[in-house]
Amino acid sequence: MTTMKAIWVEQVGEPDVMQLRDVPVPEAGEGQVRLKVEAVGINFADVLAVKGQYLTRTQTPLTPGMEFAGTVDQLGPGVKGLQVGQRVAALAGRGGLAEYAVVPAQTVVPVPDGLSAPEAAAFPVSYYTAYITLVTLGHARPGETVLVQGAAGALGTALIQLARAMELNVVALASSEEKLSLARELGAQTTLVSERPDIVEAVREVTGGQGVNLLVEITGGEMFGRSLQMMANRGRVMVVGSASGERATVDAVTLMKKNLSVTGVWLSSMLGEPGVVREAMAVFGPLVQSGRLRPQVGPSYPLAQSAQAFRDILARKTTGKVIIEPQA
Repeated sequence: MTTMKAIWVEQVGEPDVMQLRDVPVPEAGEGQVRLKVEAVGINFADVLAVKGQYLTRTQTPLTPGMEFAGTVDQLGPGVKGLQVGQRVAALAGRGGLAEYAVVPAQTVVPVPDGLSAPEAAAFPVSYYTAYITLVTLGHARPGETVLVQGAAGALGTALIQLARAMELNVVALASSEEKLSLARELGAQTTLVSERPDIVEAVREVTGGQGVNLLVEITGGEMFGRSLQMMANRGRVMVVGSASGERATVDAVTLMKKNLSVTGVWLSSMLGEPGVVREAMAVFGPLVQSGRLRPQVGPSYPLAQSAQAFRDILARKTTGKVIIEPQA
């Protein structure tokens, strides 16, 4: 096999810029691994990369797909600790929307046993981000209350599951009752429609007037100011995204009055920290085996319908992790 199908982006823009092309099958070089890609987990960051609006500048031409799972197909010189035929996941930043992908060996991450390919593809970004948000940077303690925005999405569902395993109280926000029903199934004790005009008052009411200890902010813009009003004294706001695309402003006096802290969370920069992945996996393994953590796989699309998958994410039509299967 000398050619393969891949998604190709020559210039950034709306999902329509994504083209399905025949391209050469890549060869694994020094320190690299080639994967036969079985499933790609699509994150909002992938959508932003195609639009040219991600945290880092999009380098074109681009084959999107930051997070994917598959089997090791070829080992490059100098690669140790992996073997052909082994199922792994990769957090390579790009390249997943193709039948085969070559990635640096250090971007290959373990996935817990017993997960299907779509579940494995849905696992790394959402669950490692959830762990870093709640544990590594958020310092959550049993009995505290965490508010999760976008509760029915891939990250939201991971956060709810991990929070419940950590004995946290969960207030889940989502845009519809249908999405909130999933949050309740996963263990969220309190669910609220995020678009209600009195959302600040509602959150304060369900927390007995105290506010929440930890809040996972993915919206940005005007919502960020409301998030600050939902906090308890010494609360921690964890900024994981800015889905609105609008710039948020922080009023220093608001932070001072309640001793609030605001922390940015970006998985890419944390993966270079020694021991972070190892520490998280030690927690994940038993929780996956017991069924307390299970990736919520959403709709699945073939490679040729990648642009439609991105459009559906932008239109907020999906729940769980959107999956694209290049081999389908």
